[in-house]
Amino acid sequence: MALIAADREKALYEALSKGKESGRKAFFNVFKAYLASVCRRYIDSEEDVSDVLQDVFVKVFTRIGSFSWRGPGSLQAWAKKIAVNEALVFLKKKARYPVLPIEALPDGDAAEEDADVAQGVPAAVLMEMIRQLSPQYRAVFNMYVLDDMGHKDIAAQLGISEVTSASNLSRAKKILAKMIKDYKSSIQ
Repeated sequence: MALIAADREKALYEALSKGKESGRKAFFNVFKAYLASVCRRYIDSEEDVSDVLQDVFVKVFTRIGSFSWRGPGSLQAWAKKIAVNEALVFLKKKARYPVLPIEALPDGDAAEEDADVAQGVPAAVLMEMIRQLSPQYRAVFNMYVLDDMGHKDIAAQLGISEVTSASNLSRAKKILAKMIKDYKSSIQ
């Protein structure tokens, strides 16, 4: 989602901070699709995404007083952070962190063969491949690659060690590389 116009975002913030119902409705309408897509990166069930999204909006509306306007994009970034955190809390509550056995990993260094391995694969196909990763691998991959977090921050968020975070990222990349290779083979 592109950043919304600075004046519109500022107006949303001001309406939310004053507790206006119209501000909550406007915020919901502007950010619903974006925040749902953030949640979908971590959660595979649409029903669960809806539940988490509801929690995200409740947190945004009840904690707007703790938000500090820092200029255009700051409200969106703050809401995204809440969405990521709520998705991770959901995953922890459900204890849905099955780890793929080592035997199931692809052989070799498939993830390191080519930096452009995903070139030519439609974005929707890539997102579906990411959604097929185990919740733990998907969470680490999303946080590292898409949210630009380091292993120290990921480890703290997920309650794992930095080594586990790095290992999960490596395994996720290998699995994705194999999926991409299989996809490319199937369309040739």
